Amino acid sequence: MMPLRKIQEIPRINEKNNCSCNIGAPLPLTKTYDQKDMLAIEKRRKIQFEQHRKRNESPLKNIIIAQPNSPLSYPIHGVEVMPLQSIVIPGLSVFAIEREEYMVKLTVTQGVFNTIAEVPQGVLKGLGDKELTITSPHLELINAVLKYITYTSKKYHIDTVDIVSFQFEEHVAEFPIIIRQPPMPRLFDPGPDNDISSLVTITTKTFLRYHKLRILIDSIRRFYPNMMIIIADDSEVPEKIEGPHIEQYIMPFAKGWFAGRNLAASQVTTKYLLWVDEDFLFTKDTKVEKLVEVLENTNLDVVGASVNGNQFQFKLWYEKGNDDDGDCLFSKPGSFHALDGFPNCHLTSVVVNFFLAKTSKILSVGFDPRLARVAHPEFFIDGLGSLLVGSCTDVRIGHQKKVKQTQESLKNVERRYATFRHANKRQFKSRLALVHFKNWLKCYAQYKH
Repeated sequence: MMPLRKIQEIPRINEKNNCSCNIGAPLPLTKTYDQKDMLAIEKRRKIQFEQHRKRNESPLKNIIIAQPNSPLSYPIHGVEVMPLQSIVIPGLSVFAIEREEYMVKLTVTQGVFNTIAEVPQGVLKGLGDKELTITSPHLELINAVLKYITYTSKKYHIDTVDIVSFQFEEHVAEFPIIIRQPPMPRLFDPGPDNDISSLVTITTKTFLRYHKLRILIDSIRRFYPNMMIIIADDSEVPEKIEGPHIEQYIMPFAKGWFAGRNLAASQVTTKYLLWVDEDFLFTKDTKVEKLVEVLENTNLDVVGASVNGNQFQFKLWYEKGNDDDGDCLFSKPGSFHALDGFPNCHLTSVVVNFFLAKTSKILSVGFDPRLARVAHPEFFIDGLGSLLVGSCTDVRIGHQKKVKQTQESLKNVERRYATFRHANKRQFKSRLALVHFKNWLKCYAQYKH
């Protein structure tokens, strides 16, 4: 038979990788550092990555290949035990022709074996240990004993895996036992009427522009008079925002964009939070109920919508690099594919500043408070692999029109705000350096089309 010729290169599992951002427009991540500090920074970064990997890498990452024509029956997956608890291992048996004696061996690393049956003396060796041997001239007895073998977790860990080795003669099979403490449910009561105001809290951050904030609130109240609004405020001279169902939290002056998002999200007590910017405008097309319907009936964690027709959708994809300098991240406008059951919605990675999200998932990722001025995609980068994100075109919010202010006081506010609005060169560099260090990236490339 002639050897086959490969027509496409796809990395093999566990193959050493060395990704490259030689496509798109790579951002200068490492050029943001003072070069004399690079060696020390890379050393600290490598130490932190090794700690992360040790803590998060699962033994299930290792490939387990079943032997052909194996006489062993065993569970492939689905065996789970709580930490320091015991289970009977299901499905263990041996199929073999007649022999003078049969011997099987079970081995683990994090637990011990035992039995819940009375077994004749001399059949079992290693009860209460990590290695258990079962010996008998009768295959029927071997299989009867295997039905009652137990595994007991001996180390407290909330989420790990022990690999069982199951051996008969030269035949060896391996299968995982998941050791897991199930997380406690965090349920939210929607109230007897399942009212939208019992499900959703609106969150926003304001800085100086109270005239914009008040317009936003007035527009919300036209459509959602009873919905809670939480405001994080880091203005220099705070103004009290009055009104029912409004909570205003004062922060240190100019504390920053993501710090404000964190503060607002931390005070939400409803199942979902709706993020809006202070200069947005609710309209008849701002149907929050439609976004709730999406999250209630899919596995999405975040669903974005449209701001004046702009969805700001971006796909992120990630390639593993080597263990020395980091991984590669790519960003491109668009979505992956349509969301099942919702033809106006698509799966993506990054959405616009108008989104509904599960409160618990937002809090689990968080907004990095070091990003004070300009930031948005960084939250979704931190949430890559944790947040399932979508975007829908049939829900829209307006953006307040830019109006030439005639009042001198408002002119001064807008001028002052403009000095904080955009990141300066130093802030932009620190933003790139943060992504490089924190997210273990050696490069981050953006496609424009």
